[in-house]
Amino acid sequence: MDDPHLIPLSALQHYAFCPRQCALIHNSQVWSENWLTAQGQLLHQRVDQGEPETRKGVRYERGVLVSAPRLGLTGKLDLLEKELASGTLLPVEYKRGKPKSHDADAIQLCAQAMCLEEMTGQFITRGALWYWQVRHRTDVELGSTLRERTLQVIEQVSRLLSSGELPHAKPGKHCSACSLQEWCQPESQAKDCSMDYLTDLFSAEEDNQ
Repeated sequence: MDDPHLIPLSALQHYAFCPRQCALIHNSQVWSENWLTAQGQLLHQRVDQGEPETRKGVRYERGVLVSAPRLGLTGKLDLLEKELASGTLLPVEYKRGKPKSHDADAIQLCAQAMCLEEMTGQFITRGALWYWQVRHRTDVELGSTLRERTLQVIEQVSRLLSSGELPHAKPGKHCSACSLQEWCQPESQAKDCSMDYLTDLFSAEEDNQ
């Protein structure tokens, strides 16, 4: 589970949200708390500390460790539900906020299911996202489009972590919710045209040769 060559499941969510955030956390080892991340940490602690239980034919296991060497992933599931009659597994990921317009949470959930598939040999067709802010559980179909997107992100994160690079920021509304905004300084980067200047300069020199 602690193999340094395996990608943490959380890195996939970080990358899908913002590649620069992923690099700051996993390459530069930068982390900063704000009230949003603090609430998220508290929520996951509450979930992970819950005891296993069985209700109405469903077994609930919390804080389940998973590892999938073929995929190159490792991590922990917030909640794993198992229907005792059929043996069907359903991963559930808890999030602090509300349903998002982007697919970062769904990618993390899909990767969790794919880890379970590698470990158990069982094909998992769906998972669920539970959002604390709205107290609502959203079912997620783990179809081919989401799986292809997840595999793409796994490959992209693998390259990013291997390279040790720090991608350029792409400022947007998502920056306001990021606890690493002070470290990242996306607006300053957006105004910094030095790299474009150097690129144009070298291009001009090549044209004159």
